[in-house]
Amino acid sequence: MKYKSFLFDLNGTMIDDMHYHIGSWHAILRRLGANISLERTKQECYGKNGELLERIFPGRFSDEEKFRIGMEKEKKYQQDFAPHLRLIDGLEDVLQGYHALGIKMAIGSAAILYNVDFVLDGTGIRQYIDVIVSADEVKKSKPDPETFLACAERSKISPSDCLVFEDAPKGVECAHNAGMDCVVITTMHQPDEFAAYPNIIGFIRDYKAFNLTSIKTTI
Repeated sequence: MKYKSFLFDLNGTMIDDMHYHIGSWHAILRRLGANISLERTKQECYGKNGELLERIFPGRFSDEEKFRIGMEKEKKYQQDFAPHLRLIDGLEDVLQGYHALGIKMAIGSAAILYNVDFVLDGTGIRQYIDVIVSADEVKKSKPDPETFLACAERSKISPSDCLVFEDAPKGVECAHNAGMDCVVITTMHQPDEFAAYPNIIGFIRDYKAFNLTSIKTTI
């Protein structure tokens, strides 16, 4: 098998929750005074919480205030999404099956560990995950390659032997910058939004029919 490690983004890739993140941010940003549309909020939902706030409100908040606002948003997100928390269809079979074949499993996410733990414990898949790199552990967010390169290093796997699963253009760009192939899950974006990235080997709606031999024709 070409790939020795699978690297998963979390939100929108393992669970279909991005609408809840966007909704939570939109409500908070509007309350803070931003005249921002839901579509613009969707475009801004990448990177660390503090970075998002800095893009919308340059220079307005201290680091402590950004942390407080970010935690307020995460608590609202978890409260709203908890009744709907479940893996994307077919993912648990992929994790179980390929892990049994010796494929290392890693999560590389711009989410804080508070949210990663929420997903792993809430879905019962922690036993399959060998490595976690969260927003708390990197200096530079996606599309900088630090997150996925750290996953590869901790897994003791060469970047070229890693396959990334992502749902967002910035995440695919991160994988490309790290020298990794990528599979795109179309929970939030359509294939034509990824035309700039040559590292994509295929698109999937969910994991039910996922296998590496047919991935290029699975749309």
